[in-house]
Amino acid sequence: MKSSETISIVVPVYQQEKTIKKDLENISSAVTLLHMPYELVVIVDGMTDRTHKQIKNIRDTHIKVTSFKKNYGKGHAVRYGMLKAKGDIIGFIDAGMDLDPKELATMLAIMRKKNADIVVGSKLHPDSHVNYPFSRTILSWGYRTITHILFGFSVRDTQVGIKLFKRKIARDVFPRILVKRFAFDVEVLAVAYRLGYHRIYEAPIHLNFQGVSSITSKNFWSIIYSMLWDTAAVFYRLKILKYYDRKK
Repeated sequence: MKSSETISIVVPVYQQEKTIKKDLENISSAVTLLHMPYELVVIVDGMTDRTHKQIKNIRDTHIKVTSFKKNYGKGHAVRYGMLKAKGDIIGFIDAGMDLDPKELATMLAIMRKKNADIVVGSKLHPDSHVNYPFSRTILSWGYRTITHILFGFSVRDTQVGIKLFKRKIARDVFPRILVKRFAFDVEVLAVAYRLGYHRIYEAPIHLNFQGVSSITSKNFWSIIYSMLWDTAAVFYRLKILKYYDRKK
């Protein structure tokens, strides 16, 4: 039985010419099983390889692709896609085949059952299955601790690249988002909570890290610095400037 609701899934993409066709096939197959009208809003964040051409060769009318010549960052790509999407429910999932898109069904069920504003994938959910590099695990733990102190989140894991939003929440939150890279997910949840959207629930994920970790001994401290800087900026705008309280 088909739902009268529609769903949009935003897929930010950067330098994934080798996997993008299979990735989008997997996502499309998973969303088809939801039995509701859907679109895949694919945002190519930098035309530096053949990713855009690979997507254009896919014959799927559900796929709507936008490509930027320059790489602006995941936050910029997701923000653009979320505001472009037309669904009653709007979500995003990282490309790269690390995350199993079949979990979207579980997330949608949680949203409906709990009347959730937002549902986020979580590595810490007891039903999650996670294969993740140790360096990323440590970084995730440290960052999670800091964000809990600064923002008081009840959400235990903010960083997983799969989330669902009711359309109203997406339209209210994403025009206010400024972070283009490292603290993007935290900014989204902090702004949502600030605006009164407190029904945020975690869902299980299947995460199998496919590639070589981008975190190395050479860039480890640089990444930490960038994450902390962006996070501090979010805190300053949220708590001091009250920037996000302004109507967009």
